[in-house]
Amino acid sequence: MKDGKKNILFVIGVSGTGKSTIGKLLAEKLNLAFYDGDDYHSESNIKKMANKNPLTDEDRYHWLLTLNQLAIDNKKKGAVIVCSALKESYRKLLESKIEDKVIWISLEGSFELLLDRLQKRKGHFMPADLLRSQLDTFESPTKAIKISIEPSPEEIIDTILREYTRTI
Repeated sequence: MKDGKKNILFVIGVSGTGKSTIGKLLAEKLNLAFYDGDDYHSESNIKKMANKNPLTDEDRYHWLLTLNQLAIDNKKKGAVIVCSALKESYRKLLESKIEDKVIWISLEGSFELLLDRLQKRKGHFMPADLLRSQLDTFESPTKAIKISIEPSPEEIIDTILREYTRTI
């Protein structure tokens, strides 16, 4: 790692990219703590999304602050945190006070592939109807390891680890 320190790896992307699956596998490979950003949404945010209403910047603000604090709390030992982080302004807030420790991993795929995944997913509060609004909101990060979601999870992890090793 940079200067022998652990990093905070944010695995980001719209709903259906496999953030949780990839994040868990990556955390295991790197022996880091794993945190799923969905676990930190307020009840009102979850209800809003479940009712097919996209979140606003205001809705996301306290959630993003919570995830930033989680990252700050883990900056010495490192962690993998998964969340949508759709906008550059969100990513700036997420990396506040730990900029030099953050590695961004952006999972990306086509609308058709994402929609297919979301339609097959069971038991998640995020409905497929909100995919278009997420894609419309998503600002592709300029400083991230960008990964296609088409390969298998194992192949995605291999690619991430190869690219990650080049960045540290």
